[in-house]
Formats: sequence, C-alpha cells, structure tokens
Amino acid sequence: MKIYVAYLATDGGRDALTLGVMLARSLGAELAVGMVVPPDTGAALTAGDFEEVITDAADDWLADARHLIPDDVAVSTHIGIYDSTTEGIIAEAERVGAALIVAGGSGGGLLANFTLGSVVNGLIHSAPLPLALAPRGTRESSVTSVRSITAALGTGPGADELLDVAVAGCQRAHVPLRLVSLVALDLMPSRRRADPDALAEAAAHAQELLDNARARLPETVAVESVVATGPSVEEAVSGLDWQPGDVIVAGSSRLAAPRRLFLGSTAAKMMRVLAVPMIVVPREM
Repeated sequence: MKIYVAYLATDGGRDALTLGVMLARSLGAELAVGMVVPPDTGAALTAGDFEEVITDAADDWLADARHLIPDDVAVSTHIGIYDSTTEGIIAEAERVGAALIVAGGSGGGLLANFTLGSVVNGLIHSAPLPLALAPRGTRESSVTSVRSITAALGTGPGADELLDVAVAGCQRAHVPLRLVSLVALDLMPSRRRADPDALAEAAAHAQELLDNARARLPETVAVESVVATGPSVEEAVSGLDWQPGDVIVAGSSRLAAPRRLFLGSTAAKMMRVLAVPMIVVPREM
C-alpha cells in the first residue's frame, strides 16, 4: 500500500507530511512524497531553464522533507510538472499506485482548523482517491500513530462503501472503530424536527451499523456505536469525545460524480469544529 503526500515546503506541507507518516506507520504503508511544479516559462528564462531551476529547488525541498521522516517509514520522492497543480497531484498519486492522498488543510477560506486553499478545494471536489486532510498544526503533534477511527454514517447512498473503508482501516491498523449516527436539527426538514421518533430511528440505525461492523471485524478489534445529537451538526460532533490520534472518515455528497470526491455540507460543517484529521471517501457508484 502507498500513500501519496502532496508536499509543499510550507507549514501546511509539513502538516501533511506529519499526518502521512502517522497513517503510513499505522497502516503499514509506504510514503510517496511528491511535489507538482508548473511548466511556466518565467519572465527571463527559457522554458527549459525554468523547469531545471524549479525542479532543482523541488529536489532540495524534498531532500529536506526526507529528513523529517522517521527511519521506520519507507519513503520515495517524486516531482511532476503539470499545468494544473490539482490535476498533477491526482495524476502523480495514480501513477505511483497510491491508495490515499494526504494534503495539508491550511491555505485559504477559513474552516477553523482547516483552511482550504484552491488546490485542496479542487481535490475535495474531484479526486478519485480518498483524501486525508491534516488540520493546521498537525506538524507540532507528538502523536505517532492512529489511536482510533470514527466513521460518520448516514442512511443515504454510499454508507455501505464508507463502512467498508472504515472497517478495512481498523483491521489494517488494529485500532478501535467508532460508528456515529448524527441527529442534528439542521439536517432535518422542519416538519421532522419535533418528531419524537427521530431519536429512536437514529438509535436503531446505530445498532444496525454496530451489528454490521461486528460481523465483519475480528473480535480483537473493538467497535462501538453512538448517536450524536444537537441543534446543529457542529454541536452534535463537538459533543463527542475526541483524543489525539483519532481520525474521522466521511463520505462524499450525493452530488459527487461516480468514483469522485465531493465534499458535502455535513462534512464541511464537521470540519469547522474538528481538530482531528478527516479522510473523505469518493462516491463509488
């Protein structure tokens, strides 16, 4: 298994690298750390000269990145030259055979611990692979491996595929699985908000998820289900217990094209309040 880290010599890039190391160690994966540079001709350089200069600089940055990676994690480094950084990251991740892309969540429009720049924003609305987003400040964390995986599961299309991903991750990393069924008023139509059956339905859904996961996981992997309630997604998710080393897995919006990511409104709301890494999974069908 390979994990592609979209690296930049910035704080956000180092956040991504730190998360990549944590995931690689936990999943027994190899890191492929890559930089995508533009084929810009520059103002005073020929196209060939510019590419040589920028590639040499990328080589130096990647060499520095290697020094930040512990000896117990296998790593390779890659440079790609593409017109579009987003398309280049996707192409490079597919070229090296990665199962997951890791990017720094620090860069542009504010989402609390995640500030999504244009490149990451492009990835979360088009990538064909799961995308792990590192919150701002991940580089300063002392956590060395994943502690547990949380899966936020609804009842819509894609829930089964998301559960498959969460179960597989827990099996590979030998960590507990927490299944979350959200009951947030802002997710419900106004006519349903006062319905006393909503909580009972969520509890039944949580039990169904639990039974399904237990049937797939070995007895050595602990699994629990919880119902998160609140007037909003943000408050419901904030009410859960979060510890360093936790990772949350979320599905794509039903608006996503087949086998593509599309960050939905629920996942975006969770990102506003979470300080743990989020992995967004593409829609399968």
